[in-house]
Amino acid sequence: MQITFIDTEESWKQMLPLSYTRPVADVRVGILKLHEKWSSNLSAEKVFFRSEDYLSPLFETPTQKTLTVLGNVLPTPALIDQIKNLKEDQVLVHDGQVIAGYFDAKEPFEQGQRKVISTKDTKQVIHPWDIFRLNGEEIKNDYELITKGRSSQPLNDPHTKTYGDQIFIAEGAKVRAAVLNAESGPIYIGKHAEVQEGALIRGPFALCDHSTINMGAKIKGDTTVGPHCKVGGEVSNSVILGYSNKGHEGFLGNSVIGEWCNLGADTNNSNLKNNYANVKMWDFASGRFKDTGLQFCGLIMGDHSKCGINTMFNTGTTVGVSTNIFGDGFPRTIIPSFAWGGASGFTTYQTRKAFETAELVMKRRNKALTEADKAMLSHIFEITAENRVWEKK
Repeated sequence: MQITFIDTEESWKQMLPLSYTRPVADVRVGILKLHEKWSSNLSAEKVFFRSEDYLSPLFETPTQKTLTVLGNVLPTPALIDQIKNLKEDQVLVHDGQVIAGYFDAKEPFEQGQRKVISTKDTKQVIHPWDIFRLNGEEIKNDYELITKGRSSQPLNDPHTKTYGDQIFIAEGAKVRAAVLNAESGPIYIGKHAEVQEGALIRGPFALCDHSTINMGAKIKGDTTVGPHCKVGGEVSNSVILGYSNKGHEGFLGNSVIGEWCNLGADTNNSNLKNNYANVKMWDFASGRFKDTGLQFCGLIMGDHSKCGINTMFNTGTTVGVSTNIFGDGFPRTIIPSFAWGGASGFTTYQTRKAFETAELVMKRRNKALTEADKAMLSHIFEITAENRVWEKK
């Protein structure tokens, strides 16, 4: 089976700034990315993406008719069964929204003349804050999916203390003098990952391949650290998508951090307002702040963004792509892409300088900033110019 994951204009905008650099289905929730969950459940041979045109050089697009699934939908057992039984003249619909069907490569994702099959069992990652909101449950689902039929490596370190049975250690992983508490949910330690001495970890928790939890870290439940990351300090109910560092002390809570980001030493974010009211965050689709319905809501940071030591982020802060934040005080709660500065004001982070930094950062992970990457980031620079209000003065 081949699957195409499609973004509508609305679903893509609602997931900004994370979707500036990827289709929505390439976002990680739980242990796996959305498209990886579907691929595993449906034994897909190949996946394609239909999203914004400027992303197509980096994410393969379909050339023929395939099963096409709305990219922000999470698989559930009932939904998987419905899709497996879906015929080419049918379309799966939830509350008037097309969820899945068989579509040609450039065909509009609409009902058309197809017979409607209704579904009620639908979970969607609509906004960035849904990522951490659903993360604990998705860690549990993914844990069952990816450990089925596999055997955990033995945990032989005599100085590591464990609680609970759902602890999976993948090949090449190392755990030394740590506490792993899986009584509230599973703990997954990926291939060649490392948990260093004195780390305290409570499940549900996922540490993906080649990542490190530093000495003395305190990792609370419902947290995922994506591949090739280094994380220390205190982290709670957060998702770091991959290739990013939070290596030092400081608190990260109810947050999502993109790829190729770095949080300076003693960076802290607020995840609870002083008056305990619901948190509002910037909604790119509507162009205004939106009530998240959440009392705990922290920081959303797009790819390639960085912050200096002692940075303080207020409750419900959104940071765009390729920003560089530093200085004292709280910066504003919506920081546009390619911004350079902090609470005292911003200037524009020009692409030439941003590319220089990205090349150095990616080289440390044996990755290269390709011409396709540069073209994507240049396009993001152009389409986000209207948000850099200081350029209009």
